[in-house]
Amino acid sequence: MNCLLHLLRDKQQERLRKMIKMTVIGSSSMDLVVTASKRPKKGETILGDSFKTVPGGKGANQAVAAARLGAEVYMVGCVGSDSFGEEILNNFTSNGVITTYVEPVTHLETGTAHITLAEGDNSIIVVKGANDCITPAYIDKAIDVILKSDIVLIQQEIPEETVEYTAKVCFENNVPLLLNPAPARPISKTVIDMAAYITPNEWEASVLFENKDIHTALKDYPNKLLITEGKNGVRYHDGDNEVLVPAFPVEAVDTTGAGDTFNAAFAVAIAEGKTIKDSIRFANRAASLSVTKFGAQGGMPTRKEVEENL
Repeated sequence: MNCLLHLLRDKQQERLRKMIKMTVIGSSSMDLVVTASKRPKKGETILGDSFKTVPGGKGANQAVAAARLGAEVYMVGCVGSDSFGEEILNNFTSNGVITTYVEPVTHLETGTAHITLAEGDNSIIVVKGANDCITPAYIDKAIDVILKSDIVLIQQEIPEETVEYTAKVCFENNVPLLLNPAPARPISKTVIDMAAYITPNEWEASVLFENKDIHTALKDYPNKLLITEGKNGVRYHDGDNEVLVPAFPVEAVDTTGAGDTFNAAFAVAIAEGKTIKDSIRFANRAASLSVTKFGAQGGMPTRKEVEENL
């Protein structure tokens, strides 16, 4: 009887849950992934274990993760008019991401990320390529869908001026913006103030707030600044106290894309009306599931998988 009640309750919640509309503005790339037992030292050549190419890019990863979690997702970005670009577009389509505003450009190649998986972690070199074409003028082309979004996600593998312009557009039109400040670079206080949520890891937070310790920064930006601490969880300040929402322990296969899964899942949950703490917990569960398979997108879970494992 209890099982039946839980099933009925879950189905009722699923019917009541609003499908949120999300716009992701950011990079799309092809990940070139090498696995090895260790990283080579300067001047050293070692033998690797495997090599694979898989679609990635922080923007694309977040778009795919959000679509798998049940959001209606529009991707705003650029790829090259090459085989990598075609593969990325096909991957968006197969994952239900709307590509109306993903434009192939002819004068630059598709962005690439060169990833080494070794010693239980990853090292990444990003070549931006066509992602540099995501300019403020390109944002204007997608302005209608941006203004109708429940939340907008943006990262920093695209030009700095585009991030600043998007923050201004969203702030002036009361559209919540989640800024994932990766890769790390300084961001003006104006942009930080205009964003609804900022999600750095510990290193990125030290770059953003170089004159403050982490605890002071959290207190200065309550319910806005979420610092991801890997296997320890996510830390934020609720206005009264500093809170650490613990991660879910798993056996990690590939940590690439875990942060992107967290950002997408948090955006979905918060846009649906969950509390910050519940949204972080939902996102932590999604991120933990994502690292149990190979590839940035390979382990990104569906909504059903996250809810079953909560």
